[in-house]
Order: sequence, then C-alpha cells, then structure tokens
Amino acid sequence: MPLVLTWLSHASWLVETDSYRVLLDPFFTDNPAAAVKADSFDSISHVLVSHGHFDHITDAESIARRNRCPIVSNFEIAEWFAAKGFGCDDLPAPIGMNIGGQTSLPFGSLRMVPAVHSSGLPDGKYGGQAAGFVLTVGKQRVYFACDTAYFSDMKYYAKGVDAAVLPIGDLYTMGVDDCIQSIRLIEPTLVLPTHYGTWPPIDQNPQTWAKKVREQTAAKPIVLNVGERYEVGT
Repeated sequence: MPLVLTWLSHASWLVETDSYRVLLDPFFTDNPAAAVKADSFDSISHVLVSHGHFDHITDAESIARRNRCPIVSNFEIAEWFAAKGFGCDDLPAPIGMNIGGQTSLPFGSLRMVPAVHSSGLPDGKYGGQAAGFVLTVGKQRVYFACDTAYFSDMKYYAKGVDAAVLPIGDLYTMGVDDCIQSIRLIEPTLVLPTHYGTWPPIDQNPQTWAKKVREQTAAKPIVLNVGERYEVGT
C-alpha cells in the first residue's frame, strides 16, 4: 500500500494511503509560508494534533468540521474539542490518547510517543503533554517527532523506521546539529526536515542540513518544497 507524504509548510503534513487522507498539525491561517488555505482540503479522514500551540492546532477545528472527520490528539486536547461540540450531531467524537498508547485506525496503527516540548492551548487552557506519532501502514513505519528536543528514548520508540520527520528550526525545537544526533540514534532509512523556514527565528538552510545528513549518517535526506509529495518506499 503506497504511503505518500506532502509537506504543507511549517509542521503541517498530509499523509495519504489507499483512500485515506490524514492531516497532521494543520496551520494555514496566518501562516506566511502556507501555499493553500484551510478550506481547500476535501476528503480528509482524520486530523492529528501533536500539541496545543497555535501553529499546530489553528485550523484543526474548521477542517474537521467541514470534513466531518475525527480529531486524534492527547486526552486534554480531545476533551477541549469535545467541549466545542465534537461527538455531537454528525461530528465524530475526538480520539483522546496518551503517551505510549496505541490505537487502530482504518488505515493502520498510530502510537503516541513522547516529545520534549510545552503544550498550552490558544485560549490559555492546559494542553496536556506534547507528543509525536509513529504511524504504521502495512509494513511501513513513519515517525513524526513533531515539536521536540533531542532525547535518548527516540531510539526505543522509533528505531529503524522507514521515514523520520524531524524538526530542524531550533529555538523552539531541536536544531540541525541535534537533529543529526537524533538520526544517528534512530537510524531511519529516510529523513525529512520539518518546523523551519516559517519565520526568521526558525529559518534554516535545508540543503546544509541535507549535506550534514549525508556526511554524518546513513540515512537518505529528502528535502521537499512546500506542496511537494514523496512516496515512502520508492
């Protein structure tokens, strides 16, 4: 079953497999790097939210409402969306998880894994613990580290994944050098950068990052332009 990843700018990704279209951390409104608007997404089957910061959750509600699809996040964020009416009428109930937990979804399995980061919601409420995700579709595994610092338990949760999507922006997440250390720890087949280039404080040269990946690790770096797709396993 093909697994296609599209970088939508910042930390937003579209994951497509079979007939399922999954959005991770949708942030398009007031995003200077975005090339599409939130209302351009159709046939979305699930929305994943890694934590509560505005640049990851801003468009989750509008997209999930328009597509009538469930939001998958930690327990606190799931309850926050439930209070907004998800789970009532024809809106599917949010799926609340916690760190280390796994759930079966129609397209595969999803495990919520740790991320070292904060998670306040836009209205000031507590957003639970920030997380990453390991998605398994068929025989392929993809690790979305999401917003995080380097931490040694990445090796336990994501060792040998087919693809790792890792932040490189620095300041709010790990930067290029810590990302290289993460790759050496995880040993993925492919690695893709995320959470960079949106604003000057997190500006990075992805080609410089890719050169370091090739020189210092055995992984293959894949640098996507905004809106570009890549099929894992090709």
